[in-house]
Amino acid sequence: MSFGRKFHGVICLLALPFALAAQKEVTITLINPSFEDVPKDSEAPTGWYDCGKSGESPPDVQPGSFSVTKAPSHGNTYLGLVVRDNETWEGVAQRLSRPLEKDQCYEFTMDMCRAELYLSTSKVTGKDANYATPAKLRVYGGTGYCNKTELLYETAVVTNTRWLSHTFRLHPKNGNYSFLLIEAYYKTPVLFPYNGNILIDNASPIKQIVCGPEKMPETKPSPPIAVATKSVPKDKPKTQTKLDTQSKKNEPVKPTAAVIERKTVRKGRTYRLDKVYFDANKYEIKDASESELSQLYDFLRTNTDVVVEVGGHTNNAMWPDSSFANQLSTNRARAVANWLISKGISADRVLYKGYGWTKPIEPNITEEGRRKNQRVEITILNMNG
Repeated sequence: MSFGRKFHGVICLLALPFALAAQKEVTITLINPSFEDVPKDSEAPTGWYDCGKSGESPPDVQPGSFSVTKAPSHGNTYLGLVVRDNETWEGVAQRLSRPLEKDQCYEFTMDMCRAELYLSTSKVTGKDANYATPAKLRVYGGTGYCNKTELLYETAVVTNTRWLSHTFRLHPKNGNYSFLLIEAYYKTPVLFPYNGNILIDNASPIKQIVCGPEKMPETKPSPPIAVATKSVPKDKPKTQTKLDTQSKKNEPVKPTAAVIERKTVRKGRTYRLDKVYFDANKYEIKDASESELSQLYDFLRTNTDVVVEVGGHTNNAMWPDSSFANQLSTNRARAVANWLISKGISADRVLYKGYGWTKPIEPNITEEGRRKNQRVEITILNMNG
C-alpha cells in the first residue's frame, strides 16, 4: 500500500468519530407546523389527523369561526382546540418523520394562548356558551394515529391571552414512538368538565437534546445583591428576592426596577432584569448575568405556583430591519427561559416572547435611551394556581 493510501485511511479513521457524532444530531420535522390552511370550523388543518371523540366535531382552523378573531403568531392561520362540558375534548396527531426513541430526550417549541371569545353551544345545556375557561395541553407518543401510549408532556393551564412561546421537553421511557398527539385537556384534578379552549401556532422542529436530570437538586439561595438602600429587616420573609434595587435618587419606585417580594407580587406586574448581559447583536448570556439570574431562580424555586413570561426587547439601532430585532429579542428571551429551565424550573412555568423594538421605555434618540430599551423583563402571568 502506498503512503498516500495509508494517509487517506488514517484521515478516514480520524473523521469517523466526528461523522458518528454528527449523525446523533437528530431533527424531526413536522408536516404543516404552523397549522396553515383555509380558515374553517370543524376540520383539522392539512397534515394533522383529528383525534377527537367519535360523534363530536373536529378541531378548527382559526381565526374566523366561533367569534375567534385573534391574529396568528405566524403565517395566516392556527389551530383551535376546545374542551367541553360533556367530558369530551379535541386533539390532533401526525406521523413523525422519524421516531422518538426510548430513553432519548427531545425539545420543541409552540406558541400558545387562549381566546377570550370562543362562542358555541353547550353540549350539556344546549344553550350558547363561551368556551373560554383556561385549559392545558397534553403531548403523547404513540404507535398509531390517536394512540396515547405514553404521556410525554403536560402544561399548566394556559391563561395568557396573547401569544407566548412554550418549550416542550420529551423523554420517552416506555418505547419508540412514530406518532405524536397533542390535545387540549381540563385543569387537573378535574372537579367537573367545563368549556374551554387553547390556540396553538408556530411549532418548531423537534430536536434531540442531551438528557438532563429529571429534577435538579435543591440549592441554597445565593447571597442577596448588595444595595445602597435601607437595611434588610431580620424577619424579612424568605420568599423575597432582590433583582435590582439600585435606582437613581428621587426616581419613583416602579415594578420594573425591583424587589420581587411575595406579598407585593401581582398578576401582570413586570420586573426588569437590569443585570442580564449579552454582547451586541448576540444572545449568549454572559457570565456576569449569573448573580441576577440566580436571584430570579431562587424566587421561582421558592414560589412554585408562579408562572412568568420572559420578555426580550431591543432598541431601534438596527432600523429598518425589524425581523432581525424580533428574532434577536426572541432568542434572548429564550436563552433566559432555558437557563431557568436547565436549573430545574418547570418549562410550563417559564414562557417567553420577543417584542423587538415595539415597546420602548425611553426615547430611542439617545445612547442612554437605547441602552435602557435593550432589556429583558419578567412578567407575572399567573399565581396561586
